[in-house]
Amino acid sequence: MHLSPDAMIFWRYGFIKLNGTIVFTWAVMILLTVGAALITRRLSTDLVRARWQNFIEIVVTGMVKQIEEVGLPHPEKYLGFLGTLFLFVATAALCTVFPGYSPPTGSLSTTAALALSVLVAVPLFGIQEQGWGGYLKSYIKPTVIMLPFNIISEISRTLALAVRLFGNMMSGAMIIAILLTITPFLFPIIMTALGLLTGMVQAYIFSILAAVYIAAAVRTRTRKPELKPAPKT
Repeated sequence: MHLSPDAMIFWRYGFIKLNGTIVFTWAVMILLTVGAALITRRLSTDLVRARWQNFIEIVVTGMVKQIEEVGLPHPEKYLGFLGTLFLFVATAALCTVFPGYSPPTGSLSTTAALALSVLVAVPLFGIQEQGWGGYLKSYIKPTVIMLPFNIISEISRTLALAVRLFGNMMSGAMIIAILLTITPFLFPIIMTALGLLTGMVQAYIFSILAAVYIAAAVRTRTRKPELKPAPKT
């Protein structure tokens, strides 16, 4: 059993190689794209709706509510990015029920790419909401001395996102591999079920952390309401 999809080489030509991380990443993306096209091709606004549509509406409504609770105004604006992150990580974990499959999130290169997408999205949403000046001023608040520390914070939390997701997904595969060598098949099956649960939890945590970082970037100052003087008697 391969602990990382990077170790699964499907094709090699010189220094160019096609490993499991690339293959399974594209497989998950194709699965999500085809599934979305099939599910949404016959959406209905009538009272009688298909079960798949009801399920999708529940998932989308739940995502919008979670984004709103984080503190992001107009959550529909961020649903495409955050929802895609959640669905990708969750689908990558759920597909472990298929034999021969290894989740691409078990590779540090995949989790680093996901974290970098968050690193790019945070300033983009921040600039869109506050403008260049308003967003860049946040790096020197409350004083200019905080500029290097704020930059280090941006880099360190990106690394933390990548390593956290990679460590949790990698540990599940490692535990299953160890149990396969020393225990009967019952325990690996139980650990696989727990791995599916862990994958869903990690998908939720990764998306929520991304939403928190975006919320910190797009926050704007709200003026306090002016108190009207009391009428003279």
